[in-house]
Amino acid sequence: MEDNEVEDSDGVRVGVGVGGTYSHLWWALASAAQLGWGISSYKRGHAGDSRLMPLKAFAVASLFVGATASASMSLLKGSGIHKVEDLMEVGANIRTGLRVRPRARDE
Repeated sequence: MEDNEVEDSDGVRVGVGVGGTYSHLWWALASAAQLGWGISSYKRGHAGDSRLMPLKAFAVASLFVGATASASMSLLKGSGIHKVEDLMEVGANIRTGLRVRPRARDE
C-alpha cells in the first residue's frame, strides 16, 4: 500500500491524494463537461460537408451517453458503493424496506 492510500472498513484502498476521497466530484465534473459539450454541439447543428453528418451525429450521441455514464459513476462513488457486493447489499436493504421476500440465490 502506498503512503497516499488508506483502507476503509471494507478493505477497499482509497487514495487520499489527488482525486482521493472526493473522486465523485471529478466524475461529476466530467459529466457536466461532456453534457455541456454535447448540448453546444447539438445546438450548433449541421455545419460543413453533409457526408460527415452520420459521424457528427454519432459523436454528439456519444457525448450524451458518456455524460450519463460519468454521472452514474459519480452517484455510485458519492454514495459509497465501490463493489458489486455493496450494490447487492443496497438492493437487499431496499427489498427489506419494501417488505418483499428475499430472492432465492443460485449457488
